[in-house]
Amino acid sequence: MSTRRHALKTLLAGAAALGTSPQLSIAGMADSIKPVERKGNIRHAVCRWCFNDFSLDELCHFGKQIGIEAIDLVGPKEWDTLKKHGMFSSMCNGAEIGLVDGWNEPKFHAQLIKNYTEMIPLVAKAGYTNLICFSGNRRGMPDDVGLKNCADGLKQIMSLAEKNGVIIHMELLNSRVDHKDYMCDKTPWGVELCKAIGSANFKLLYDIYHMQIDEGDVIRRIREHHAYIGHYHTAGVPGRHEIDESQELYYPAIMRAIVETGHKGYVAQEFIPVASNKLASLAKSIDICDV
Repeated sequence: MSTRRHALKTLLAGAAALGTSPQLSIAGMADSIKPVERKGNIRHAVCRWCFNDFSLDELCHFGKQIGIEAIDLVGPKEWDTLKKHGMFSSMCNGAEIGLVDGWNEPKFHAQLIKNYTEMIPLVAKAGYTNLICFSGNRRGMPDDVGLKNCADGLKQIMSLAEKNGVIIHMELLNSRVDHKDYMCDKTPWGVELCKAIGSANFKLLYDIYHMQIDEGDVIRRIREHHAYIGHYHTAGVPGRHEIDESQELYYPAIMRAIVETGHKGYVAQEFIPVASNKLASLAKSIDICDV
């Protein structure tokens, strides 16, 4: 433990130095410091878009030093960069139309089926297993109608997903603050969709930040519905920032609950850092979640 803490302290000091010394580089720092050894109970990942201030090369370099195994939300054009660094693409994207226009609206089914039919084999060929999707907005549509529409559309790609060993994940997003009118905004609705589709290759991406806002009771939800959850995202509430003592969620307890369910997938950090040292925030988040 003391060795692990010393390594993390050294990494954080190096991350701080990067912000003040243009002569230093993340790659140079990574080559000079022994990677932090993690406990192995949580498979750590990070969402690409939250750290766009850094190149994917830089994020991979630093991520490997702090025990991150994978990067979320990276499309086919950047998979070669991940492979160069020995990083996994823990949640692939690029087949969706968007968050607003999704599977709950039949008029989008033809395009979505085409997109996913093309993308699923690419994901499998690259050696990856997870591909994201979205329900879309309600636009006045009743939830039961939207659920049926989603199931009818998604069933048309599930045999291909099963054949290729790819798991389609629909993300749960809050509709109160960030994504007004989004349909898949409650865990029970997502669970019913999983049951309606009836395939082990369709699961939920449980975003802890989003579900704290829309329904709360996070640990109970995880314990009750973990069989339908294949992936997790994190962020602090309120604000979607660091997951430290500045916010209302206690992530060590949430991570322990996830471990207790036997989860073998990834937990990806999806917070927007506000601290001046963004890499230090990322390192701290991994340390907090490494239970």
